[in-house]
Amino acid sequence: MSELRKEDGLPKQYALRFISGKYQGGEFPLHPNREIVIGRSSDLDMVLVEDMVSRKHAKISVSDDQIVIQDLGSTNGTFVNGERIKKTRLRENDRILVGTSILKLVEVDTSKAQEKVPLNETDLHSMMEKVAAARKTRNLTTMSGRIDEVPIPDLLQLFSTSKKNGVLMISYRDHEGRIYLRNGRIRYAVIDDRHEMSPTKAFFRMVTWQEGFFELESASDEKFASDMDESTEGLLMEAMREMDELKRIEPECPPLTASYGIAANIAKPLRDLTDECLDVLQLVHTWHVIRDVLDRSLLSDLKTCEAVLYLSKNGYIEKST
Repeated sequence: MSELRKEDGLPKQYALRFISGKYQGGEFPLHPNREIVIGRSSDLDMVLVEDMVSRKHAKISVSDDQIVIQDLGSTNGTFVNGERIKKTRLRENDRILVGTSILKLVEVDTSKAQEKVPLNETDLHSMMEKVAAARKTRNLTTMSGRIDEVPIPDLLQLFSTSKKNGVLMISYRDHEGRIYLRNGRIRYAVIDDRHEMSPTKAFFRMVTWQEGFFELESASDEKFASDMDESTEGLLMEAMREMDELKRIEPECPPLTASYGIAANIAKPLRDLTDECLDVLQLVHTWHVIRDVLDRSLLSDLKTCEAVLYLSKNGYIEKST
């Protein structure tokens, strides 16, 4: 959104939608030629009652052709798409972190705008507090939301820059993942309490999850055999690289549900195989199903898939009948 486009001579209308945090589910309308001050003080336009929000935290200015957000010297900072900002222009679908609330700039359906959001500040404050009260009644007092609204890489970038502590709980289909954070850095990751899987491998898998739910719980004092010691940015870059490589070779790889075994007639000697390929060959012989091989391999999913592909193409393994 390089500018606020106009249709039929009228500017498009936008709102800030709370997609995580105390006020999740609420929307705050933005009106042209207005400034909105966000903070904890009760006399402001958008009142966020939480400790991590400063009395006067940030300001949003709306004009006919742009929306600008400015941090007002807040203690904990204002973040847009994972980056701490002083002042920046907002574009549609940008995500803003203020305190523990994540807001998304969305277009409002003008035909339903009057029905959907109240227009005076008293009603707006009342609406937001009702949303917060409803979430508290349902015990939804932590930062939570949907992964399709806030992808895991975006979340982790937000948490890294804002130096969050806690355990990011992620529900995906029939799996539950946990990512442990200390001052925004990832110290450990595990899926379904399977600690035999390396934390890096578990983390890389969770980054690929594109649906489900997340919740940031309070910090844990659990001890682990080994902590992850890379930067969040480095881990995310490597995870995205692995995901791209997996997508590249996916058309050639056997399906996860396929069952394989040692080929009946192996033409090439086993001594030609690398140690990694020999390990994967042993796993195929023992577990057969490709998903089980991936789960039990000490290698990353990418290296395991590459080994399976090599073994299959060179006649060491074959699909079971």
